[in-house]
Amino acid sequence: INSAEMNFQLFTSANAEFVGKELDGMNFKLNRVRLEIKGDVGKWLGYHYRQSFNKYSDPYSLDNLSSSLELAYVNLKARHNLNFTIGKQFVNFGGYEYYVNSIRVREFSEFNNLLTAYQAGISGNWQVNPDHELCFQIVNNRNGNDEDIYPTGLPEGTAKAKIPFMYTVNWNSYYLDKTLQLRYATAVGQQTRKRYSYYFTCGNTYEKGPLLTYLDVMYTRQGIDQHGVVSRLPGTPHTAMNTEYLSIIGDVDYRVHPQWNVYVKGAYETARVYKSNGDFRKGMYRRSWNAQSSVEFFPFKQLDLFVFVLYTYRGVILEKAATQMGAIEPDTHRISLGLVYSIPVF
Repeated sequence: INSAEMNFQLFTSANAEFVGKELDGMNFKLNRVRLEIKGDVGKWLGYHYRQSFNKYSDPYSLDNLSSSLELAYVNLKARHNLNFTIGKQFVNFGGYEYYVNSIRVREFSEFNNLLTAYQAGISGNWQVNPDHELCFQIVNNRNGNDEDIYPTGLPEGTAKAKIPFMYTVNWNSYYLDKTLQLRYATAVGQQTRKRYSYYFTCGNTYEKGPLLTYLDVMYTRQGIDQHGVVSRLPGTPHTAMNTEYLSIIGDVDYRVHPQWNVYVKGAYETARVYKSNGDFRKGMYRRSWNAQSSVEFFPFKQLDLFVFVLYTYRGVILEKAATQMGAIEPDTHRISLGLVYSIPVF
């Protein structure tokens, strides 16, 4: 065994929730609790295991794994610039917010919250040169039955897919002495017979000295509403088809002092139907804004621990197509005081 590492990741907060201008309630919450084990055996074999204690433990029928088991894979290094990952792994979408360790994200955009980020499959990574990497991947498009994925099961007239795979191509590149990083990806997944989901996701990150800033663009067109935002609007009779979602995320982090960090982040997101089907008319259904501002304090230089104060606002505009179905979604606010600690066990 060349290396072995275990760490325990904790993200907890006290929250005051507001609906409109009215206090809705206060609570303590363990946002994320995870155990991670990873390392290398010899020169050509690595492994990575990570379990979340915030997810259901019942095994899904398709991959025979609990959803709480996020990562469980081995990495085979065929050559110095070529390796293969086999097992449950990240789906290789692009974007900084999606890719960065989620213990460091206070509040995800709605798009990233709805992505199924971990699936069983196989991928190959080719390091073309020190600044360019290509990744090819085949994974399950879902990890359970259609009834587990879609709000009311498959729409009438659709047939179950026999090969529900997702195929991704991911390109990662670095520029300006690695201060500029691009993470771009495209993906297609079969949902049912003759119906597919398509993704284009990209992240543009600039990091130098105390400054970190990024702009992510996430887009998907789905033959059947896998994200479920349109299908779960009040008054919807069944799962929608022909939906598309767009998310634009911008963030600026600045380390004003070795022990102090501030950041502001915003996201604009849309949900629409691009082709009429059943009771769902073509058009925009929902627009939303998410704004965040946070101050973080790192009290110990030798520990990966910090406390933070975070303000989060989410505003929603429901378009005519949604309000005609009786949908209502008020603006919400949250003030959080929390702690994040990655505890090294060994």
